[in-house]
Amino acid sequence: MTPLLEYSVSARRMTASESRAKCKEAEIVMDTALSGRPDAFNPAELFLASIAACMLKGIERVSPMLKFEFRAVVIRLHGVRQDKPPRMIRIDYEIVVDTDESDHRLELLHENVRKFGTISNTVAVACTLTGTIARTASPEASGSA
Repeated sequence: MTPLLEYSVSARRMTASESRAKCKEAEIVMDTALSGRPDAFNPAELFLASIAACMLKGIERVSPMLKFEFRAVVIRLHGVRQDKPPRMIRIDYEIVVDTDESDHRLELLHENVRKFGTISNTVAVACTLTGTIARTASPEASGSA
C-alpha cells in the first residue's frame, strides 16, 4: 500500500484584521477582518486559490508525461456562496493555455488535471465544480492571473 501523504499548516491571529498562515518556509497574510481588507485573501479566496494551485501543479506534473508543450497558463475561478448554511455551492473555472498543441491534446491535458487533482477532486465531492480549457496566443493579452 502506498503511504499516505500528510500536510501541516499553522495559523495565528495577529490583530483583529490580520492573521497569518505558515507552512515549511512560507507565510501568507490572511484577511480575517470583519470589514475585509483589500491586501489579503479572505477564506473564500484562499479556497479558490488552492483549487487554482492544484490545477497549476497538476499541469506541471502531467505535462512531461504527456509531452504537452505550453508557454503559459492562466486560471480564473468564480465561486458562488450561499448564506444558510454558509457554504460554497458552485465553482466555475476557466483554464487558458498558451500552446500550439491540438484541441484533442488540450482536452487530454484537461482530463488529466481533473482526474489527478487532490484539491479539485475533494472540492468536486462537496460542490459543483465545472470548467473549461481553452487556448490563447498570449494569456497576458486576455488578462493575467
